[in-house]
Amino acid sequence: MGKAIELIAKTRGHEIVATIDKDNPNESISDADVAINFSVPSAAVDNITNTLNQSIPVVCGTTGWLEHKAEIEQLCADKKGAFLYASNFSLGVNIFFALNEKLAQMMKQHTQYTACIEEIHHTEKLDAPSGTAITLAQGILPYTKQQSWKLAEEANENDLAITAKREPHVPGTHTVTYNSETDVISIEHVAHNRDGFALGAVIAAEWIVGKSGIFSMQDVLNIT
Repeated sequence: MGKAIELIAKTRGHEIVATIDKDNPNESISDADVAINFSVPSAAVDNITNTLNQSIPVVCGTTGWLEHKAEIEQLCADKKGAFLYASNFSLGVNIFFALNEKLAQMMKQHTQYTACIEEIHHTEKLDAPSGTAITLAQGILPYTKQQSWKLAEEANENDLAITAKREPHVPGTHTVTYNSETDVISIEHVAHNRDGFALGAVIAAEWIVGKSGIFSMQDVLNIT
């Protein structure tokens, strides 16, 4: 993702002034107008904290660290900074999120259906389920008898089950399914490559410069 973001940023006329990774953790970012974080989960909180402390807006697409999200949002508010987190930056996925919630609202009265989610990603993805799958679950849960989401192997009848699969060379596939004894309703988003995610992240970075507050990709794309 970092390489894809760098390539797209350059094609849109931007300059990469610093790249922070495990081989180069201490490079200065003081000249940056905005930072994009797609680190491993264990590095996300420190990266975001250091950047907000330097009054640089942050766009973050790393998942697997969200137990600390409230702390980061409080720091952003204290610093009067700008922070945007998205579990997925793809335009198509964000439309899919809205469609998912609309379908969940429609299915609320049809209690004979049980919702579940499946996500498939490349074998290099470290966290499971994906942040996108969690966002989908959060869009469903307010409208269903299910009380929380869990990975399928841990779920019971009161849980929204998420099946996470890891296969080579899969950018990301997400399927939401409603099963009943008589039929199945499903919606699906399939990513062909990572370019859509990278482009969305760069567009978000362009959008957030000069702003203060806590934002989402729905703000960037004006999707309600």
